[in-house]
Parts: sequence; structure tokens; C-alpha cells
Amino acid sequence: MGRLIAVVDDEPDIVELISLHLRKAGFRVEGFFDSCGLLKFLEKHLPDLILLDLMLPDADGLDICTYLRRKREWASIPVIMVTAKGDETDRVLGLELGADDYVTKPFSPRELVARVKAVLRRQASCEEIRKIEVEGVLAIDLEKHEVLAGGEKIDVTSTEFKILSLLASKKGRVFTRDQILDHLWGHEKAVLDRTVDVHIRNLRDKLGQAAKLIKNVRGVGYKLEE
Repeated sequence: MGRLIAVVDDEPDIVELISLHLRKAGFRVEGFFDSCGLLKFLEKHLPDLILLDLMLPDADGLDICTYLRRKREWASIPVIMVTAKGDETDRVLGLELGADDYVTKPFSPRELVARVKAVLRRQASCEEIRKIEVEGVLAIDLEKHEVLAGGEKIDVTSTEFKILSLLASKKGRVFTRDQILDHLWGHEKAVLDRTVDVHIRNLRDKLGQAAKLIKNVRGVGYKLEE
């Protein structure tokens, strides 16, 4: 199934044109002619991206974008504004309110599709960075500051979280104790390298079956290995 794009524009011809080209590119499309239709749709469905006209009959697109960004369940949906308002002030305002891109009318349908693909690629990249999964048994959510082992939330200290995130950021790479200390406290550290061993031991005790992923490289340091 292709990714779902919501197209919002008060001109039916524009909605039809954009939808045609998006479908040719393998996307699924839902079209709306006002903000009311979009918001009702969002109550039951989450599109992968929204193409939003600024001048809608029932609302200002900038206000809609602001509203989306304030709703926790909708805040992460990428938004590309599509509008005839091409002034620099309008573009800057749109981006400051949370739009991911800004396309002015008249536009090239091929370029618009390319912009959609580019925003979705960036979104996927950000999601990968925000959440790291290892072997299906360990998940580290960098945004929520949470660790799940075997599907269960694990309570870890801030220091333990930082160590685990560092090891998981480059799976298979060995980090020396000194590198881990630098990551934790920078050059102002005034602690022994054995402090790392204590945190690792506590972390392993909490991770259960996932503890086996943290490997000790004798005389060097630690790595997280799948």
C-alpha cells in the first residue's frame, strides 16, 4: 500500500490535478475542499503528509497548521503549504508555524511530487534518529527518553540512558571508558573510568534478556552488538 497523502484545496481542479500525479507516483490520496473535511478525516485516519492550501473557504491555512502542531496526535504529520501567496513574509511565517515546505502556485506537478518525496524521506530519517531498535528486544526512544526491553518499559537513570544511547548509536563499535566519560561529562569530568563499569552493571541488571547485547571488550571498553 502506498503512503497516504491528504490534499486540501478549495479548487476541485487543483485537488484533481495533484491527486492524479500523486497516484501515478504510487501514493494513496484523500482530497478535501475545506478544513472541516480534513479535521473530520483526521479524527479516524492519520495521513503520512498533508498538502495544505492557505486560502480555504472556512479557515486560514496558517491557523490550521498551528492547530495541527498543538495537537499531540497530529503534531508529527508533515505539512507542505500550497498557495498563491508567494511573498517572502508569507513563506517565512508558514515555515515558522511548523510547515515542512512551502510551494507557490502556479507549480509544476512533478516538482510538487518530488517535494512530497523529499519531505517524507526527511521524516523517515528523523524517526530513525529518534528511536533506535536492536534485535527486536530493545528499543530506545530518544525523544521520550524511554527504554523498552522485551516490550516492557525500564526505569533507567539519566546517566544509564546516555550510555545506552551512545552504545546503540553505532552498533558494533567499541567505545572506550574514556570516550563514554567524555560523552557523559565532557572534559570537565572528575571521575574514575571504573564509574562506567558500575553504570553498565546496573544497566545490565535492569535490561533482563536484553543485557546480553552489551558486550565487554576486555581492556578496551564496551559495545552494543546485535
